[in-house]
Amino acid sequence: MTPTRLRECLTLLRWTQRGLAEALVMDEARVRKWARGMGSVPEEIAAWLERRAAAMAADPPPLAPDGRRRQSEAA
Repeated sequence: MTPTRLRECLTLLRWTQRGLAEALVMDEARVRKWARGMGSVPEEIAAWLERRAAAMAADPPPLAPDGRRRQSEAA
């Protein structure tokens, strides 16, 4: 998983690097290093993130009651 793809997955999932570190019960510094390309995301974690991102893309959250998505989702 490239650093760019890692950041794309986190954005799609609406997770921060800190949130990913918490979900994985690991040090946030390690996740930040992955995001900067200083070390590889372990294959098992990369595959897990890809599955989560695919699930979110296939079944995004519903629209707000007014029928609109937030500005960041409209792009």
